[in-house]
Parts: sequence; C-alpha cells; structure tokens
Amino acid sequence: MVDRPQGPEPGTPEYDWLYGKQRPEGDDATRVMPVSGQATPEPPPPTRKRPIQQHPYQQPPPPARPVPAQTRPVQPPPGGPGGSGPRSRRFPIRPVRLILLLLALWLVFLAVVPFVALRKVSTVDAFPDGKRPADQDGTTYLIVGSDSREGLTKKQRKELGTGNAGGQRTDTIMLLHTGSGPNLLMSIPRDSRVEIPGRGVSKINSAFAWGGPKLLIKTVEQNTGIKIDNYVEIGFGGFVDVVDAVGGIEICPTRRMKDKDANLDIKKGCQQADGVVALGFARSRKTDPQLGDITRAKHQREVVSAVGKKVLSPWTFVNPFRYWNVNMAAAQTLKVSDGTGPIDLARFGYAMTRVNGDNGLTCGVPIRDLAVTWDPQRSKEFFQHVIDDDTDGISKELCTASGLPK
Repeated sequence: MVDRPQGPEPGTPEYDWLYGKQRPEGDDATRVMPVSGQATPEPPPPTRKRPIQQHPYQQPPPPARPVPAQTRPVQPPPGGPGGSGPRSRRFPIRPVRLILLLLALWLVFLAVVPFVALRKVSTVDAFPDGKRPADQDGTTYLIVGSDSREGLTKKQRKELGTGNAGGQRTDTIMLLHTGSGPNLLMSIPRDSRVEIPGRGVSKINSAFAWGGPKLLIKTVEQNTGIKIDNYVEIGFGGFVDVVDAVGGIEICPTRRMKDKDANLDIKKGCQQADGVVALGFARSRKTDPQLGDITRAKHQREVVSAVGKKVLSPWTFVNPFRYWNVNMAAAQTLKVSDGTGPIDLARFGYAMTRVNGDNGLTCGVPIRDLAVTWDPQRSKEFFQHVIDDDTDGISKELCTASGLPK
C-alpha cells in the first residue's frame, strides 16, 4: 500500500476541490494559464471614479425634503374598495338651471316695466262733484282722444296735420264696458247734440272744451245714466308712438281716402299703416260724404281695437325692446283719473283686445238720423243694458256699426 501525503480534510478551507489537496500558498486555480509563446497579460488597472464637478453657474439642487408622516387616515373611496358609490363633486350650471334662471329674470322684467311706466302716466282730477249715478256692476271706462296740440313741435303738427288750433277739444269719445258679458266698445259721435249741465243743448265735445274731463263725465252720466268708473285720455303724439311701437296696424278702408286736413292719402283695401297714417285714418271725416262723422267713429273703434290686439300679442312679450317701447309710449300719451291703478290699466288694455267677434261688441250710440240725434227709445234701451251689466242682452238691432237702425 502506498502512503498518501497527509493534508487537510475535504470541507476545510485549505482543501482544494479541484486537486483534492492543499493549494500551495499563492496558487490561484482560476488564473489564466499562459499559452506557449505569448506573454502573460497584465491585469487592467483598477478604474477610478472621477468626482463630478459643479458648473460654476449651476445652482446646487435643493436638499430633499423629508416626507411628512401622514397625519390623517386615508378615507376609502365611496362605495367600498371598488369606488363604485356616488362621488361628491361640483358640477357646472346645467342647461335646465340656466333656462330656469333666465325665465325668472324675464318674469321679473315683465312685472317691473309696467310699474316703471306707470310712474310716467299723468293723472287728472276727472270726476265731478255733486250727485252722480249709483254704483253699478262691471267697469266702465270713458276714453277720450284729445286733439290738444300741447307738446307738439311745429314739424310734428305739420306731419300729423293737426294745425295750430289752441285749447282742448276731443275728436274721440268712447265708452268701454267690461263685466259679466261680452266687452262693449261704444262710440259717441262728437257732434251729438245733448244737454250739457249749465250750458244748455250743444255738441257733446263742447263739454270737454268748456269744462274738461269733469264736465264731459257729468254730461255723459246725466244723458246716459251710466256711471263712469275710470277716465282715460289719449294724446295725438303718444297715439302715433304707440302704433309705431307695435310695428304698425292693419286698416281696411272701404274707399280711397284723401283728406288734406288729416294729412291722409291712402287707397282702398286692407293695408299696413304706421302711426301717422293710422291717426289720419281715425281723424278723417271728409272722405265719406254720406256718413261723415259716423264713419269716423267707426274707424276710431277699428284703430283702437287693432292697437289693443297688437299690444297684447305674444311678440310684444317676447321682444324686450318692443315691450319696453310699448309701455313707455303708452305711459307718455295717457292721462288717467286719480285712483286708476296698474290693475285697472291692465284690465283696460286686455279689454281693448276683446271687443270684436265672439269676445265683444263694437257699436255706435243708437241714433235716428244722419244729424246724429240720439234715438230716444233705442238709446234708452241700450243704456239700460249697460247699467244692468247685461251686454249679452244687447241685440243686433241695438248694436250697429253706424248707430242707425237696420
């Protein structure tokens, strides 16, 4: 048996696994063995890290801030870990909300404008002293179209054909009654000869010239028995402004009308009329040689009804400029009796749109001849229906366009 050299046991650090014996000191079993004829390569020099040099104009980075510890517990998302529940966040104004906001502002505008206009309406002490008819059902307005030239410039007088007459007269006298039955618009020809208190028998428009609204109301009440509840006076210039504010009205003359005094020259048939033409159409009495003032009263009712209809048309309330202009023009042209409030004026405006067709009646005061003498029997019967608030009972024989019997 051959004796082997004694050395370290397997598993010890000194034991060489490759040779199964102890490595000589300094021996590296993994070194590169030199190839015959080649020099042993020198190991590469160790790499040295160059220090990073700071650019002279570069600011040093700020020191990192320590992350503060969370002080509040993190809330789980709504609806559990999945976050499927409702979330609380602010939404922009939705179209529906915007529409509701604009609608509310519009309603405020519609309500405020009439009150602003009402402050521009002139008031007059119109009701006479002394004995008057007792209270009656329904509401009766006395409408007067004053031909006063007050406030008109020389150019406006020429354009409107009003002349330069002074004082106050009335081309238009109408009664508007509203109540349980159809609305009634009745014309009283200005040349009607009636008893004027303290003046004797004369044309009814003389009462206005002599004593203004008070004497005119007293004359109407004593000759008809109808109590006047509200007085409304319309001036020349304001009437033109109101017609223009609603975009004009339609008139339908049955013949060609040419009247130099009224500054009017229009053809036969339905046509649009501005304020100047509408005023001339309502004032002219020389274009109908047969009926004269009777036809003029008929034209006045047509114009007033047309204006009222246009004023309360939907377009007036949709168009803010038209709504403003209509209210301001009407306010500047009206004179009303003391105590006539916004509700009374609103009812007046609404009633003016409902005086034609099934909604109302337009009549001339019953007369018996072309001299516009009131028919004693028919007129008395007619007035009694108004006193009793019974416009339903007014027959076609009593209510005619001219006032003459059929």
